[in-house]
Amino acid sequence: MADTAAILVCAGNASRMQGINKILMPLGDSNVVGHSMMRFEACPDISDIIVVTKPEFFDAIRVTARALSITKLRDVTEGGETRQQSVMQGLRLVPKEAAYIAIHDGARPLVRPEHIAAVIKDARVFGGATLGVPVKDTIKAVDDGLITDTPPRASLWITQTPQVFRKRLYFEAVDFALEHGLDFTDDCQLVEAIGGKVYMTPGDYSNIKITTPEDRAIAEVLL
Repeated sequence: MADTAAILVCAGNASRMQGINKILMPLGDSNVVGHSMMRFEACPDISDIIVVTKPEFFDAIRVTARALSITKLRDVTEGGETRQQSVMQGLRLVPKEAAYIAIHDGARPLVRPEHIAAVIKDARVFGGATLGVPVKDTIKAVDDGLITDTPPRASLWITQTPQVFRKRLYFEAVDFALEHGLDFTDDCQLVEAIGGKVYMTPGDYSNIKITTPEDRAIAEVLL
């Protein structure tokens, strides 16, 4: 059932990309955001795709979508100063008939359509779900250069995207954040703040976020 609207967040400043715009960076036979759009286009549960980015990239993204025959692109809109504000801009364009919202980092071009579907399936049960993978390394908590704790690795996961939520639940969380002046960098935190339950859906390690120039080289190999 195609009842989930996807918001692709692509409004970052690329501060770790040496000034290079990462979402329009060439990747394979397209660019980064093009591959992200293709993954959501291929998922039957997705009804609409909304891209949130800087105004100077609107035309390039629409040209990319046409070149890839993306039919689900609903609109491209301007982002805000923070991730949360950018997602809120995308929320304005979510159609009334959508029952779920999938929020995805536009710089994660290798997410698998079947994993998108799996997160949506889990969100239908729990109200919210996110893709993730178990951590491989031992994690240390550090304060002023000194190790203060070693959390048990078995309970630690790396959070990825998409993060999918029942639309009514997500809007309730947004209202709470606005009322209390809260701004989160992770959408799960937003829902957790109102007591919402979020399921961790197992993904895979290839769903990387392109953050540095080295990440693009890795993405090319994985692609």
